[in-house]
Amino acid sequence: MKMLVALLLLLTLSNAVKINGEEDGLCDYKLTLEPRPHSVTISEFGAVGDGKTLNTIAFQNAIFYLKSFADKGGAQLYVPPGRWLTGSINLTSHLTLFLEKGAVILGSQDPSHWEVVEPLPSYGRGIELPGGRYRSLINGYMLHDVVITGDNGTIDGQGSVWWDWYSSHSLNYSRPHLVEFVASDYVVVSNLTFLNAPAYNIHPVYCSNVHVQNVSVSAPPESPHTVGIVPDSSDNVCIEDCIIKMGYDAIALKSGWDEYGISYGRPTTDVHIRRVHLQSSSGSSLAFGSEMSGGISNVLVEHIHLYHSFSGIEFRTTKGRGGYIERIIISDVKMENIYLALAATGQCGSHPDEKYDPSALPSLGHITLRDVIGTNITIAGHFTGIQESPFTSICLSNVSLSINSGSPTSWVCSNVFGFTESVFPEPCPDLESSYSNSSSDCFSFLHLNGKAAAL
Repeated sequence: MKMLVALLLLLTLSNAVKINGEEDGLCDYKLTLEPRPHSVTISEFGAVGDGKTLNTIAFQNAIFYLKSFADKGGAQLYVPPGRWLTGSINLTSHLTLFLEKGAVILGSQDPSHWEVVEPLPSYGRGIELPGGRYRSLINGYMLHDVVITGDNGTIDGQGSVWWDWYSSHSLNYSRPHLVEFVASDYVVVSNLTFLNAPAYNIHPVYCSNVHVQNVSVSAPPESPHTVGIVPDSSDNVCIEDCIIKMGYDAIALKSGWDEYGISYGRPTTDVHIRRVHLQSSSGSSLAFGSEMSGGISNVLVEHIHLYHSFSGIEFRTTKGRGGYIERIIISDVKMENIYLALAATGQCGSHPDEKYDPSALPSLGHITLRDVIGTNITIAGHFTGIQESPFTSICLSNVSLSINSGSPTSWVCSNVFGFTESVFPEPCPDLESSYSNSSSDCFSFLHLNGKAAAL
């Protein structure tokens, strides 16, 4: 029923985006981008692509002009080859931002070119510092039908100065992201390269119907807490055919922080991730949480390649979060050179302030990982739940991990219950218990509707 509703909603989209396909997952409803009836070039508004001239006003004027075409089929802002320096800019509805091959949008390294805005209500403060946060380079607020695409053009945040300020504790506000959409729907980001984000690269928050396809995202291994794609309190999200190499997490699903996320109450749900290549130097290739107080559920992940990472797949939470992580299916996973292959922890993350409720216990369960192959793995699994709220129905099926000679131990488990079938090396007894009829829970869920069970 949820998939039928999602399809009916998508079919109401403007003529800029059409839907094709009749398959099972969210990503199978293909978006076909049609040309906008009106188009202008950024250079028509006085922009200079020399990498030195600040073009913020040119972008703002062009987007303001294109607003007039919103009820006429929308419009396209074309960015030709060149290096286009800008501060933070806001998009508008029914707009396509198109970056030609050789076009590079450069984020200014002057913080005065990035406006300070209020924190997100589901976080209550900046994620890194109390108070406000720097607005992202490219923003959308309460927009409908927005496309950022191109012929492999580039958006480069020039984040090295932000990383230095972060590491030296010199920031007054939390770092900006490259692209952020807030409370928007029918958003497409495709066919682009993202480089050197100050913090996150693509951050849809409070959004619906988001499609991220065929993007390359990277930052140096030493870049502190840089993250690739972050669906946050958003629904009907597809991420496919992407290559992501980050300093911290490659893909991280979130939904708000402690009492603020609980109060806001918007989960991340109905997410489909497939055919992605993920690398994270100090974090996890695929992470859930730890800010998950609004809940994360109904997630299908398939055909993924995780490599050269500290952690492969990790579920994170802690006391005070509340919320839940449930109904997750991850299948057809190839891992290479991973220190910690699979993890779930109930002792991860800080709190926004002293107002959080330590008795707000998160729930984590009904998670299935199947058809996983790993080589040169140091630790197979580390599952440490919360004594007052154990992790339940953790289901592992057809998992084969080749452990390297440097491994201190293959598995670590506590306050976790689940079921395993065809798992090597042999998991800890906690994952072979009969708590809450785990075997039945796992495989009735797993076989409910084939690969699309989570959706």
